[in-house]
Amino acid sequence: MASEREVSVAIIGAGISGLLACKYALSKGFHPIVFESRSRIGGVWTKTIETTRLQTPKPLYQFSDFPWPSTVPDSELFPHHHQVLDYVESYARHFDLVKHIKFHTRVCSIHYQNPSHQTDTTSGSWALWGALPSASSGQWKLVVQNTSTQQGLSNYNQDEEEVYVVDFVILCIGRFSEVPNMPEFPPHKGPNVFQGQVIHSNDYTAMDHKTAAQFVKGKKVTVVGFQKYAIDIANECCNANGVENPCTVLYRNARWTMPDYMPWGFSIAYLYLNRFSELLVHKPGEGFVLCLLATMLSPLRWAFSKFVESHIKNKLPLEKHGMVPKHRFHQEINACLIATVPEKFYERVEEGSIILKKAPSFGFCKEGIVIDGEDTPMSTDLVILATGFRGDQKLKDLFVSPTFKDYIVGDPNSALPLYRECIHPRIPQLAVIGFSESVSNLYTSEMRCRWVSELLAGTFKLPSIKEMEEDVAKWDEFKKRYSGQYYRRSCIAALHVWYNDQLCKDMGLNPKRKKKFFAELFEPYGPTDYVSPKE
Repeated sequence: MASEREVSVAIIGAGISGLLACKYALSKGFHPIVFESRSRIGGVWTKTIETTRLQTPKPLYQFSDFPWPSTVPDSELFPHHHQVLDYVESYARHFDLVKHIKFHTRVCSIHYQNPSHQTDTTSGSWALWGALPSASSGQWKLVVQNTSTQQGLSNYNQDEEEVYVVDFVILCIGRFSEVPNMPEFPPHKGPNVFQGQVIHSNDYTAMDHKTAAQFVKGKKVTVVGFQKYAIDIANECCNANGVENPCTVLYRNARWTMPDYMPWGFSIAYLYLNRFSELLVHKPGEGFVLCLLATMLSPLRWAFSKFVESHIKNKLPLEKHGMVPKHRFHQEINACLIATVPEKFYERVEEGSIILKKAPSFGFCKEGIVIDGEDTPMSTDLVILATGFRGDQKLKDLFVSPTFKDYIVGDPNSALPLYRECIHPRIPQLAVIGFSESVSNLYTSEMRCRWVSELLAGTFKLPSIKEMEEDVAKWDEFKKRYSGQYYRRSCIAALHVWYNDQLCKDMGLNPKRKKKFFAELFEPYGPTDYVSPKE
């Protein structure tokens, strides 16, 4: 690496993305330091709902060079969360990553200290963003706090802070924890008027499993939401209370929850995870031929959706309970909103221990919940808001600079403006891994970490700011077209092979990883396809 000093790399977060970033930084000869606020590695897997299982089929959720152990049999496609955590921890031990991690260390803020000749990003002084850090480059100042003696930032003590100065920062802080997405309510209709308890799913998952079960026992619980956290929590409430105290699930829109990933005995990977399936989708920056193909083959996209939908409706009593979504299945997968339905979930709906109730909007009253359009309040003791998280706010809060705060979240009417879903064109010497979603976040993060490590090693240079921003705009248009109102999730599921192709080309690797033409076109792509460079 051509540089006047050894480049120092800081990685914030020791979840899956952070471990991958550390591993690939080490592979290029860097000496990264990983900051982790908790006492162990694993990110969201360290604290989750008792019944949580892997959502992605196991073959798609693995490290390219570290297969699942034989203790998790091939027949077990969706391992329990403790098995996933064991797998992640064994990966860290195998590659000797733990010694590079500072546990109980929360990064409170980051601030870019830039030389005077690089102060104006808008003037084009960073037109060669891809230039490697050197003695003339700016550096990042990280202020960190020991969390073993403090209970979060509310008890922040400036005397206990430490300062680190590094050349490059990789943010791997995740988007599904810490900063809850709280609904807004009209005046006098918020949780403050309710005599019961209102918590967020984040508070529920923070409890140990025994405490959580005792917390909901004997209570009339209402869960707001219909994503994976919501339906899993509802299922656990049933385990604690049964039909005596049924759990009500308030949802705005029905979703295509999956009973399995084998519609009519045919793997869904052959419908959505190969190159042929991506020919049905319009791509950012596509040429005339690809555009024509996507237009001509669009009826197949509709047919694939109908095929999967028919299987789901055959397996689950959606029509009986008014739970058939109005949108097509492909919109669900394109927005990375696919979730597997918990075992016996609809059986519990049948027996009355789970009540499904549509509520486009609602507010609180003293006794419970008032659903718009209904006169009678719904009595409840406890409301759990499974309403997601604010990953963008979590990123924004790290920066000291108001300019960078605005840059990182971008236009509220656009997806997060990251080139290759990794770097912001106007924030130098910094990468974000794990914000954008895909069909398998683990191996997508692995590809991105490889890409960032090759960038740092000087394998390739980035385009100019203008070119990167033009590319970001094209991907934003794609996300809005296929993810609809959920475009800010930055989901690339519809084009995960095409996206990996771009990363491979940047790194000088052959993007075509299969051996034969038909395999290249029709076989699903997964982590093992990227296990070794194919020039």
